[in-house]
Amino acid sequence: MPENPSAEALRAVVVTGINGFVGQHVAADLHAHGFRVIGVGRDDFLAPAIESIVDAYVCADLAAGWPTLPRVDAVIHLAGLAAVGASFDEPQKYIAVNSAMITNLCEHYLSSTDKPRVLGVSSGAIYASAGKHALVEDAPIRISSPYVVSKLLIENQLSYYSNRGLDCVTARPFNHVGPGQGAGFLIADLVKQVADAMETGTPVSVGDLTTSRDYTDVRDVAAAYRLLATAPKLAHRLYNVASGHATSGEEILRMVRDALEAKTLEVTVDRARLRPNDNMFVIGDAHRIHRDLGWSPAIPLKKTIVDVAAAL
Repeated sequence: MPENPSAEALRAVVVTGINGFVGQHVAADLHAHGFRVIGVGRDDFLAPAIESIVDAYVCADLAAGWPTLPRVDAVIHLAGLAAVGASFDEPQKYIAVNSAMITNLCEHYLSSTDKPRVLGVSSGAIYASAGKHALVEDAPIRISSPYVVSKLLIENQLSYYSNRGLDCVTARPFNHVGPGQGAGFLIADLVKQVADAMETGTPVSVGDLTTSRDYTDVRDVAAAYRLLATAPKLAHRLYNVASGHATSGEEILRMVRDALEAKTLEVTVDRARLRPNDNMFVIGDAHRIHRDLGWSPAIPLKKTIVDVAAAL
């Protein structure tokens, strides 16, 4: 693994789940801003796209224990089980695994002379519907899945460890998208379907595109995580990470068609994919992180979709 020649002079940040979609973008953002990057993941190898920018990598099962690592200034904890639908099939696994990782991480640093800031990642999915009102950090919560249960447990654990003296902060990100995102997410799926339809002439099958969601480019999310993990002082211990704008699935499909120059396209609605209990409108309020840290999204959704299409 290549070492930065001035590594000793640079601040160091641990990124767990570094091989994942978000983890790779966080690693790239940290490296671009002069931080040493220490990666932790379950794979035996580091993702090729970030091999040249990660200073050290450790393979570990964080649900079983926290590994031995160099001294660091912050931990950005991204590892965990994150599929809402799958959490219904394995509810206890989601709760146990996601919680155990936080316990092992925080108990390690409680007993260590190394006291980094710990950034834990929750989810904007924990909020109850507020209609077309933006969701602030103290908005009502709705426990809608085992995944949400695990995220709320993580938040409470971080609060507990803050009371024990650790420097813990929680991010609640809303939908984030960008190059490298896998299947199972609206924008990535639509880009692939439209590209395939242009080649084969098959129709694009969609669910309910009338719902609107708050989307932020993953590269902007990575910048938010860096600021939350490394800012000298934080006025709060909980921050939304969101664009503050809601975009419907219909608008996204139009942007995907424009990005791929799909002039004619047959679209069919798969009724099996309709979710009658879905919130029609979800939007996050990110005034707190903007006010405290100056963060706001810089990449428009149209540009994100163009980049997702280019990365196919």
